Amino acid sequence: MKDQSKVVLETKNVDKFFYNPTETQVLRNVSFQINRGEFVSVVGKSGCGKSTLLYILSTMDTDYKGELFMDGERISGKSSNYLSQLRNEKIGFVFQFHYLLNEFSVLENVMIPGLKLGKYSRDQLEHQAMEKLRIFDMQDHARKKANQLSGGQKQRVAIARALINDPLLIMGDEPTGNLDKKNSDIVYNKFRELAKDFGQTMLIVTHDAEFAAGTDRTIEMEDGRVVNFK
Repeated sequence: MKDQSKVVLETKNVDKFFYNPTETQVLRNVSFQINRGEFVSVVGKSGCGKSTLLYILSTMDTDYKGELFMDGERISGKSSNYLSQLRNEKIGFVFQFHYLLNEFSVLENVMIPGLKLGKYSRDQLEHQAMEKLRIFDMQDHARKKANQLSGGQKQRVAIARALINDPLLIMGDEPTGNLDKKNSDIVYNKFRELAKDFGQTMLIVTHDAEFAAGTDRTIEMEDGRVVNFK
C-alpha cells in the first residue's frame, strides 16, 4: 500500500479565462490538495467548470493563471514536450467515450501508452497488459478486436489502458456517462478496488450522485469556484 499522506496533486489560486471575443472567467481561485490513494470526485452543474479544471489538472490545457504541482513538483510553465512525457508517465486518463482503436486487438489497445512511453520491452508490456485486463475480468477477450466488445467491456478496457504505465493519478471525465446502471456499478467498484487495494489515486468528474457519494471526498463546484471539498 502506498503512503496515504503524501500530496500527489495541488492547485494554488488557479484562474481560467476564455475569450470569445469578450473575456469570460470560468475558473476562480481554485485551490486544493489531493493525497496519495484518495478516491476523489468532482461534481457540479453543467458549465460550472468541472471539465475545464480537469483538463488543466491533466496538463492538456496550460493556458491558466495560478500554480499546479504534481508529486511535489511545480509543473506550471513547463514545456509542452516535458508535459507530454509527464502525462504519459504519471497520468492515466479515462474519457466518457472509450476511444479504442478498432483495427487493433484489446491487448494491443491496452499496450499503446506503454509502447509510447518506451520504458519496457514489448514482451514485458504484453504481460503487464494482461495483468491489467485481469483486474477487469477482460483477459479472455484479449485477442478480440475492440469492435467485438459491448460498450461496458470497451470502457473497462479503456480503464485498463489508463493503468498500463502504473500512473501516479487516474483522471476521468464522466467515465460512466455512456454506461447503463449495471456497467456503471462495475466501473465504480473497480475504481473503488484500485484505490483501496492498490493505493491508486483517482480524480473523477461525474454527474452521477451515487458514484460521487461512494468516493472518499467530493469537490463541489459552482460558477467556477470550489464551494465545498469534504
